[in-house]
Amino acid sequence: MTKKTTIFVTQENLPPELVERDQWVCWRSEKRDGKQTKIPVVPGEGSFASSTDSDTWSDFETALDFVTNERADGIGFVFTKEDPIVGVDLDDCRDADTGDVDDDAQDIIDRLDSYTEISPSGTGYHVLINGDLPEGRNRRGHIELYDTARFFTVTGDRVDDTTGQVKRRQDALEAIHREYVQLHSENKDPERDEHTSVRDDAKTTPTIDLEDDELLKKAKNASNGPKFERLWNGNTAGYDSNSEADMALCCLLAFWTGGDTTQMDTLFRQSGLLRAKWDEVHYADGSTYGEKTIERAIEATSEYYDPSPRDESTQSKLETEPETTDVDIDEPNRQNAYLIEKNQLLSTRVSELEATIEQKDERIEALERQVEDLSAEPSARSDEDSREQGHQTSGSEDNSDNASLLGRTRRLFSGNSE
Repeated sequence: MTKKTTIFVTQENLPPELVERDQWVCWRSEKRDGKQTKIPVVPGEGSFASSTDSDTWSDFETALDFVTNERADGIGFVFTKEDPIVGVDLDDCRDADTGDVDDDAQDIIDRLDSYTEISPSGTGYHVLINGDLPEGRNRRGHIELYDTARFFTVTGDRVDDTTGQVKRRQDALEAIHREYVQLHSENKDPERDEHTSVRDDAKTTPTIDLEDDELLKKAKNASNGPKFERLWNGNTAGYDSNSEADMALCCLLAFWTGGDTTQMDTLFRQSGLLRAKWDEVHYADGSTYGEKTIERAIEATSEYYDPSPRDESTQSKLETEPETTDVDIDEPNRQNAYLIEKNQLLSTRVSELEATIEQKDERIEALERQVEDLSAEPSARSDEDSREQGHQTSGSEDNSDNASLLGRTRRLFSGNSE
């Protein structure tokens, strides 16, 4: 492991955004509680380092020299509030022998499109981007996001066909956080109607037993029916990728089927989103893309359709009005759905306004240049008029002198003749 790390780490093959910061520590691999753990140590000293104490960090050269002299197993970069760097840690998603990558990890790497390297173990990846980590939980399963008080091991073993720079990727970060991490967070006090049941045990799902045709009819007539129907027909508009649209439809199907994996799979195969990828093996455990998508959708769903009879006071109303159950394509409850859609609309509006402002700024600059040109013209005319007046005055003075000389000449000749 030490050899692998020191081979790749050089100043030349790391992003300058990292190298130029004095936020480096070294680490040693030690076994604690039966598990190998990377312990941060102070470069040049070897004592324990802290990801919250800058006095235990150093510049890049000092950290690398300590590893080169085989006094540590590797180097690490510490995230702080002062820097804009966010680290995305993808564990247990790569086969160290074959290099095969899990589908989710590849999707995240492709969408972030920033500096990405293989972890020291060879079984994971570290992606570094510039951005602001969204609020909420920062980890789920083998995916972790950090922006402060943590350190990332750095190997310099950059993934082929990825950039060597730390790129600004805020939109992609927010989408990935929402889809892979926040989507699976617990929902507190979700907004529900009479037909929504809440799962108390994460491993228990209700039995709904709706026939496919009846389920589809209810899903399309719900308040978020247009969204369901768009996805059902294969319309992926508004999603960053086909995978995100697949996940959205599966979340809706999980709600209506009560998490019945067989019925979810059967229904999805009838939708316009079905493609060959659904049955392809994309995971190290042998799971297909479709199986893993359904599994993730069920984990993300904490509310399910409740087919139990309602009381008479609501029955008459519901006979004339469509069900109001609303499960968002990205979040399991309506409140989050509203906020997400509102943010999307606001984001679009902001982009439009920014474009309008840019056009107006350009127009203002053009008008300012015209004003400057027009202001310069009167000044030029004034100078020209002054010069003309000067010529006229000079001419008058010359005429006066000539007249005076002529008078004296006449008087002189007049006197001589007398």
